[in-house]
Amino acid sequence: MQNNKDFTAITAREQGLKRHLTSAQMSMIAIGGAIGTGLFMGSSYAIGFAGPGVLLSYAIGALIAMLLMGCLAEMTIAHPTSGSFGAYAEFYISPLAGFLVRYAYWAAIVLAIGTEVTAISLYMKYWFPQVAGWVWILLFSSLLIATNAISVKAFGHFEYVFSAVKIGAILGFIILGSWLVFGADNPAYGFHNYTEHGGLFPHGLSGVWIALIIALFSYFSIEMIAVAAGEAEDPENAVRKAFRVTMVRLLFFYLLTLMLILAMIPWNLVGAGGESPFVRAMQQVGIPGASGVINFVVLVAALSAMNSQLYTTTRMMFSLSRAGHAPRMVGRLSRSGVPLNALALSCTGVVLAMLISLMFPEQSFMLMMSISIFGCLFAWMMIFLTHYRFRRHHQRNGLPLKFRMWGYPWGTLFGLAMIVAILLATVFTPDFRMTMVFGVPFMLLLVLAYKFLVKPLRVVGG
Repeated sequence: MQNNKDFTAITAREQGLKRHLTSAQMSMIAIGGAIGTGLFMGSSYAIGFAGPGVLLSYAIGALIAMLLMGCLAEMTIAHPTSGSFGAYAEFYISPLAGFLVRYAYWAAIVLAIGTEVTAISLYMKYWFPQVAGWVWILLFSSLLIATNAISVKAFGHFEYVFSAVKIGAILGFIILGSWLVFGADNPAYGFHNYTEHGGLFPHGLSGVWIALIIALFSYFSIEMIAVAAGEAEDPENAVRKAFRVTMVRLLFFYLLTLMLILAMIPWNLVGAGGESPFVRAMQQVGIPGASGVINFVVLVAALSAMNSQLYTTTRMMFSLSRAGHAPRMVGRLSRSGVPLNALALSCTGVVLAMLISLMFPEQSFMLMMSISIFGCLFAWMMIFLTHYRFRRHHQRNGLPLKFRMWGYPWGTLFGLAMIVAILLATVFTPDFRMTMVFGVPFMLLLVLAYKFLVKPLRVVGG
């Protein structure tokens, strides 16, 4: 661990970004990242693995996400900076740890951008089945890249609108679904769908465990609230409010919507994959035009998540450059305070998604998800580990904290143990075997790059 004066230096080197994000926009950014393709598309695959037991998968995932948000809120209020958990790992563990976390997370979210644009191409097939997917990937990617290039204020406005549409649609779905399940006198709807077709756990607890991997993928990006704190008008109050609001909304939206979907449609029809379960539910209801409206909403959800992810990857690459871990030109800012070179570099996921979409059109979504999930799991694991070191450092030195996560150290250690277990479980899960096949060599390359390229340059440059 570095000495106490060093974190001020870390904060100082990341100056120049504009603090224009309001607390309301901060909350929407967290929602925008977490309520996207993971819920609207990924949940279909999760249901296929676990059946009605997917509710347990998402409940466990929500608990892990809540613990992670608590750890991040505590560290972010103490150190609001765009480098976020990468900077915290650098200071509280080691410069190598900060390097690995930033690059692994950057790569994961860049690849996650690929899952969003892949999903966008699938959603557009609902209206234009004959148009090639790469056309939509190129069109919508250009729109969102331009939005991020203008200013952080433009990004905040767009994300607020996108997320408001998603939240409004989910609330409408919950109201309609609740009426159909509890109010409409239709024997096709009801909780009997939970126990038919193999019972609550048709594929056993192993299916629940595999679905937990997808559930965590769905919750990924809630951590971007910590990255956005570096451009918040009032970081302390914004993070406090966003922490509380985000967790309540996530628990409500994820668990309640999935509960209603499983009561509306037999799980073996929902979990066929390749189509949003929300669209399928509306097709089942038979309301004219309803499935088209929901398809538009899930399209907006994917655009929103991609918008947030472009923002996050850009700021993480900016932080890497300012730390001396990436070319200096990547850390340059435009007149409006946007790191345009970092944004350009973060668009590589779009290119990769286009290539995979062309080569593996049917398997593209699961393939992109299985590859991208490694960096996210590694980043979450390091956040828990960093928080443990962070709290020990503050206790040992008698330093005050403005916000404390409940349940320390057991909550932090439980979250850490769960992430490690899930990461190891991907080795034995055929659908996620690419996670470690990609992840282990990637981490080895990062370690070698740090040892032979980055570290010598840092020593020479002082």
